[in-house]
Amino acid sequence: MSSTTQVSPERISFETAAQHATHHVPVFAPEQRVGETRTALMQQHYECASHVVICSDQYFLGLLRIEDLLGAPADVTLNTLMDRDAPRVAPGVDQEIAAWRAVRHQESALAVVDSDGELIGVIPPHRLLAVLLSEHEEDLTRLGGFIKDTEVARTSSEEPVLRRFRHRIPWLLVGLFGALLAANFVGRFEAQLQDQVMLAFFLPGIIYLADAVGTQTETVVVRGLSVGISMRKMLRRELMVGLAIGLALALIAGPLVWLLWHEPEIALCVGLSVFAACGTATLAAMLLPWLLSTGSMDPAFGSGPLATVVQDLLSILIYLGIATLLL
Repeated sequence: MSSTTQVSPERISFETAAQHATHHVPVFAPEQRVGETRTALMQQHYECASHVVICSDQYFLGLLRIEDLLGAPADVTLNTLMDRDAPRVAPGVDQEIAAWRAVRHQESALAVVDSDGELIGVIPPHRLLAVLLSEHEEDLTRLGGFIKDTEVARTSSEEPVLRRFRHRIPWLLVGLFGALLAANFVGRFEAQLQDQVMLAFFLPGIIYLADAVGTQTETVVVRGLSVGISMRKMLRRELMVGLAIGLALALIAGPLVWLLWHEPEIALCVGLSVFAACGTATLAAMLLPWLLSTGSMDPAFGSGPLATVVQDLLSILIYLGIATLLL
């Protein structure tokens, strides 16, 4: 016989797995036969029937895809067909973590189970897709420090001039302060730049490469933090990737500068600076989101103007510092 679970209202909270779960799903016992199950399904209406949930006294055992049920012999029991390793999440798990867990297990539905192993409900495919699209939009818009919600973003596009000014000017002031500080740093190396004017040719390129590498790292780190991956798991791999990218770019940039400008000392300076700046940008791109996250702030803001300013200043110091030592 088919059964229906009940969702307790107190278990539902904003943007959690339980909020998206539905209890109007087909639930059958493991000893039920396929033929009996197919007949029972035809006599019921469900909100989601992409999967059959296998439970024993409300204790969740596994999931069975409807396509597997339709193609199985009538006398086979559900126990032999179900996926015992089907993904499951607790009711309070964040919606994005829940959605990505289903994706990683290549399942289009996700069971929500309480601490006692009892079924709360199932997150149907259309809700998982809605969560992924919503979180994707949020990450993209907030990656640059923008407003996360589409409705709020629409409101902000229609708000008065004074309010627009107040929303935008703080981040631009951060950028202005960084630009003035960068000018001060460059001014301290005025003598070196006068002796080797060619050094100034490559400063924008080194800053750009460091920013690009940092932006890639920030995107990966913010996404990882948003789905519950700890910084400890990402730190070593991302740092190794950043250093490898910096080394590859340095091995390309150095010889090209030597070939095109016939200045081996400057070529060495550019190559070393690219490697060091990319590695430093990777480290900064990981630390800023992590610091914001540990400070109970949105880690996506670590990918905004503050990260760009920090990376630019470090790139300038690295490049001109190496130039002072070598030239």
